[in-house]
Amino acid sequence: MTWHATLDLRYQLAQGRTVVRHRHAGPLRVLKSMHPEDARICHSVLVHPPGGIASGDVLDISVEVESGAHALVTTPGATRFYRSAGAPGVQNVQLRLGEQARLEWLPLETLIYPGAHAENRLTLELAGGASLIGWDVVALGLPLAGQPFDRGHLLQRIEWPGLWLEHARIDGQDDRLLNSPLGLAGQRCLATLFYASAAPLTRAQREAALERTRAVIDAHALAAHAGVTALNDRLLVVRALAPVTEPASDLWRQIRAAWRATFWQLPASAPRIWAM
Repeated sequence: MTWHATLDLRYQLAQGRTVVRHRHAGPLRVLKSMHPEDARICHSVLVHPPGGIASGDVLDISVEVESGAHALVTTPGATRFYRSAGAPGVQNVQLRLGEQARLEWLPLETLIYPGAHAENRLTLELAGGASLIGWDVVALGLPLAGQPFDRGHLLQRIEWPGLWLEHARIDGQDDRLLNSPLGLAGQRCLATLFYASAAPLTRAQREAALERTRAVIDAHALAAHAGVTALNDRLLVVRALAPVTEPASDLWRQIRAAWRATFWQLPASAPRIWAM
């Protein structure tokens, strides 16, 4: 038995308040939406009651933030890709932002179980003046449970058409990729954090953001395994490798707080669900 679940979220700014309308099919829901910091910023928590993505399952998530609205989307727990009997488990996420819209795409970590055939895809679309902070934290295998990622594969794709494309495949039997110093160097968590801006950032803005981000990285335990770069004048990307997800997630939360202050003049305001 397989699941095909869809969830469509649409955020609108109405009378100074960001409100969300959503519809779903299958086991994919909005647990709660709230405004803990400001009426213009709507926090939503997404849940997948089956608890993971198995062979043949497909999850389609669409998030649209209309002009002037600000949304934050997170999850209460990890996304899990379970062992597959053949057909891949797939998650497709599409993020679309209208003019001057803001979105924070902040799901908790993704766990790739040994033997999984996982496909994880993220697509961005930004209209004029829109900006987005997003991250992806992936753990290969369950090292603390003694279950290494020694079989199966992960296909990971992130695309902002015309500006950014990443398409990678990690095989559990590719020892050179997983353990070489030129690959993952034995680390089993790989994480990406990005800031995307529809409006080009000035050189001064890029340099200020890079300097502030490097200061956060240099003060963190992952300093030797993390770095930030401006891929172009609209995109900053931070990479990190870690043995498990917790150090990478901690670093991402610190950088997110710095970027909120730098780009949006907002405090960190962590979602309440993270404290549970």
